[in-house]
Amino acid sequence: MEPAENKCFIVDEQSSEMRLDLYLAQQEPGYTRSYWQKMCRQGNVTINGQAQTKPAFKLKPGQMIQVHIPAPQAMVADPENIPLEIIYEDQDLLVVNKPKGMVVHPAAGHRTGTLVNALLFHCQQLPAVGEKLRPGIVHRLDKDTTGLLVVAKDELSFGSLARQLKDREMKREYLAVVHGQPRRTSGTVNATLGRDPVDRKKFTVREAGAGRPAITHYQVLKILGPYSLLSLKLETGRTHQIRVHLAYLKCPVVGDPLYGPQKSPYRNMGQLLHAGTLGFQHPKSNEYMEFMVEPGDEFKNFLARGENYECIQNSDN
Repeated sequence: MEPAENKCFIVDEQSSEMRLDLYLAQQEPGYTRSYWQKMCRQGNVTINGQAQTKPAFKLKPGQMIQVHIPAPQAMVADPENIPLEIIYEDQDLLVVNKPKGMVVHPAAGHRTGTLVNALLFHCQQLPAVGEKLRPGIVHRLDKDTTGLLVVAKDELSFGSLARQLKDREMKREYLAVVHGQPRRTSGTVNATLGRDPVDRKKFTVREAGAGRPAITHYQVLKILGPYSLLSLKLETGRTHQIRVHLAYLKCPVVGDPLYGPQKSPYRNMGQLLHAGTLGFQHPKSNEYMEFMVEPGDEFKNFLARGENYECIQNSDN
């Protein structure tokens, strides 16, 4: 869980007479203006040492603004008897195939029905591993992204797998159906990612220094009329990385509600993105292990429709 933060700003001449909430939103674009309004009203903002609870307060040059950004409120996850598709399991770890629609760990709006809730029922020792709300979770997948995840059962395994992920030693390959097709049949997207300054639910490509490095390799496997099937390999694991990088290439993932085209008939069905291959070194035996799972029926059905479209196009030529 992210720790609390304290920040300090000195108002310059250009910011004279600016509203306090607007100033803070400009200084810290990762947070919305409404968020700063709430922080003011809760007494988390001071000016020259005095609490300022009015978001509309007009600033003057030279004033010192101090803000306290509290840590997210902790939630406790409860075990739930939810079926899991376990691909592999031993005393140290397990590999699961996450279905579409399942959130990985509890968060606001998703306190139950998550993968963590299911894991806590299946593995009683998980609460002692990793973070409180993400016990044993080494990496995550978005709600509607399907596929393979590895979960550690003890601290040694968790540390080893987390290090492999950080050092880019873990193999992770995805399949995605996208709108259009990239200009090149294969390539690498090396583009820094950060919070969208306008919509905090989204991430976007940012200038160097304004985000975190992110690298995605892609290859076109098949052209299906107006769509393409891509294979993708991750070097880094940033939030929404594949989805943002593909949107940056003007080839957003089909079904993506955040980064896909507004007028797509598939916009709200959930992105067709599947984590099909996962490889890592076992934390205890040091044996390299690799797992593969095929995408689900929805993914396959869309590909079948695309193949039919391709046949129709060919017959017209």
